[in-house]
Amino acid sequence: MVALAAAAGGSSSLLALVALILALGVVAQVLGDRFRVPSVLFLIITGILVGPEVLGLVELETFGGPTPLSAIVGFAVAIIVFEGAFHLKLDKLGEAPSATFRLVTLGAAISFVGTAISVHYLLDASWGISFLVGSLLVATGPTVVTPILEVVAVRDRVEAVLETEGIVNDVTAAILAVVIFETFRVQEPGVSEYVRLFAERLGTGVLVGLIVAGVVWYLLRHVDLSPDNAPQNARLLTLAGAVVAFAVANSIYSEAGVAATATAGILLGNADLPYEEQIESFKGDVTLLVLSFVFIALAALLEFEKLLDLGWQGIALVLVVALVLRPALVFLSTTGDRFTSAERWFISLVGPRGIIPASVATLFALELSNVDSPIYNEAGANVLVGTVFLVILMTVVFEAGLARQIAEALDVIPMRVLVIGGGKVGRQLAARLDDRGENVVIIEKDPEIVEIAREAGYTVHMGDGTDTDVLRSAGAGNAKILVAATGDDDANLLAAQLANSKFDIDTIIARANNPDNVEAFEDLGVRTISSAMATAWAIDNEIERPALANWMTHIGRTGDVQEIQITSDQFVGRTVREIGPELPEGCLIALVSRNGETQVPDADFTLQDGDRITLLGRREGVREAMDLCNPSG
Repeated sequence: MVALAAAAGGSSSLLALVALILALGVVAQVLGDRFRVPSVLFLIITGILVGPEVLGLVELETFGGPTPLSAIVGFAVAIIVFEGAFHLKLDKLGEAPSATFRLVTLGAAISFVGTAISVHYLLDASWGISFLVGSLLVATGPTVVTPILEVVAVRDRVEAVLETEGIVNDVTAAILAVVIFETFRVQEPGVSEYVRLFAERLGTGVLVGLIVAGVVWYLLRHVDLSPDNAPQNARLLTLAGAVVAFAVANSIYSEAGVAATATAGILLGNADLPYEEQIESFKGDVTLLVLSFVFIALAALLEFEKLLDLGWQGIALVLVVALVLRPALVFLSTTGDRFTSAERWFISLVGPRGIIPASVATLFALELSNVDSPIYNEAGANVLVGTVFLVILMTVVFEAGLARQIAEALDVIPMRVLVIGGGKVGRQLAARLDDRGENVVIIEKDPEIVEIAREAGYTVHMGDGTDTDVLRSAGAGNAKILVAATGDDDANLLAAQLANSKFDIDTIIARANNPDNVEAFEDLGVRTISSAMATAWAIDNEIERPALANWMTHIGRTGDVQEIQITSDQFVGRTVREIGPELPEGCLIALVSRNGETQVPDADFTLQDGDRITLLGRREGVREAMDLCNPSG
């Protein structure tokens, strides 16, 4: 009875601790959203506070030892990697395909070899430990990159590169580390041994991921799971597929599970599944809890003594990894692409390490004592764990924690647009601007409308758009466009005048609901759009120009019209005839504005620096042409 009571008490204690960790994780997420800082920073700090170095609430024995913790971390990583892969859309990869490929091949190789050499010479570690550390620190990972991109809105091409690198390199790092670890069990391993072990794990993972994705897709598409509760069953089936893929692949070869979940996630995320929005929402909530638990649990196992033992050499290693190797591999990988120098520096300075290095390093350190090899020993284990956790800690604190400030300093955040009024007009406008890649913030004071807009996925700042403090806190200080789009003309006029007098905003536009107010608005220097006149123009276009009206209605889906200033030497000083063949297919120059005058250019019209041209054509072609005309755009 006493033993049973003790077991029950231990179980209750563990349950309470798990509940505490999850609660702290949710608080960290809320703080991250509140202060617009990646939540990973708060998760790391929380883990250190509850760990043995501070409060001592979480220790290795809390989880029953290394084996149970390894299993917990393994399944958590499966869900996290699956979540990141599921959101990786193949059409987004088209934003920068060559740079992405080079970053996960050439870039990963530079990181791997450069880190290993640095560890060997700075920390006097064996080559075995050095290459093990080098393989783990290849990974950036969606666990740290995704939270950054949620609070730092960057252009699609930058987001695509960072997300893809994180997902692919998570898989690469995990498998590469296991291969290195396993080959040193073998006497004098050769290149063929490395290739065989890597191919076994990657191939197994891809095969299992393909099979699981195919089964889940078939069940969701062709089997009536439940007429009454199909969305919930679809969510559960998808989540179960991620866990099954990981478990099956890992049971065949260690760390093959990461490749399996990544493969299954990418395939299912691009398979046009039914109830896809519900699946994404559900997985996001589950991942939030799992991410919180794992980061806090692993951070709690951090021992400051192992970090201090590295001395100044450890700090030097972090600086080499973050400020030498990372920029070198990014600039080499993005050479010749459409990235601006500022964007390349942002990618260079935002490459924090995450869950995969931490979890695998912890697992290896626990297993090193069982490896009969002179290369691996307790000193090597301390270097492995200390180095990996120091790099994670420093890069998360400085790169993730300061990501927004880095982006603002480098001016890589797309044009900020403030839309005052979250009603139907405001939300429709925000949707179009957001689709174009702009950083849109809606200001709305009605709590019900705020809730509707937020549920639709918009960034909404609650408050009165006619209040200077509200405008400032919403970002009017660095906004380039403000649109007053409420149903109240007096509010729209006041907001426009405040924005004009208090903030340096390039373009201010007000909506006039009463056409009689248009002249009064414009007399006060406010650019105005009349709702009545806009509706009349739209109806007139349907009557007189039905083909154009229909095409304009579908702008953003198939076609697009965009105006942009020319800065590229490729276009300045050349005629429209010369430039035409170099424009993307399905795109043409429709108008040119110069010195306040706009005209339809003929073939011999010569473009000048500063001209604003209107591009018309297919959506993809117009977006590509914009980058050609204004690379810094």
